[in-house]
Amino acid sequence: MPSHLPHSRGSEKPEIPDKLYFRIGDVAKLCGVEPYVLRFWESEFPQLRPNKSGTGQRLYRRRDVEMALRIKRLLYTEGYTITGARQAVIAETRKKSPQPELPLQQQKAVEKAEVRLHKARKELREILGLLASPQPQLPRRPGDRSHREASPGPELFEV
Repeated sequence: MPSHLPHSRGSEKPEIPDKLYFRIGDVAKLCGVEPYVLRFWESEFPQLRPNKSGTGQRLYRRRDVEMALRIKRLLYTEGYTITGARQAVIAETRKKSPQPELPLQQQKAVEKAEVRLHKARKELREILGLLASPQPQLPRRPGDRSHREASPGPELFEV
């Protein structure tokens, strides 16, 4: 590797600058690989998905840079194949992200919200049932025009 590229020696990790976004050239220098290698890794590792700007430029976040460094270590240092590295990343992701346990107070708030949501759904189904059922017929009084059977012709011309 050229000496002007910052790359990790042994198990050292390069210092990742404190920035919100990194361009592909910056990430390539941090990882010590060419930009086309990063583009290839994007096609092989679904976990490496940088955002794209309005002009189509890749914008990597810190976690994307860390993932690229992890992929590089798996491939170059640990000797994994692309397929093996992909499986290792997937397995690692599964281990790291078990369902987090909510604090008791938040858990109770979630349960209350679920109960309210269930009740609201039940009430909405009842309203839907009322709207879908035929309208009840009111008892008719003799001589009441509003409840008379519709005449064959328009009422505008009745005298």
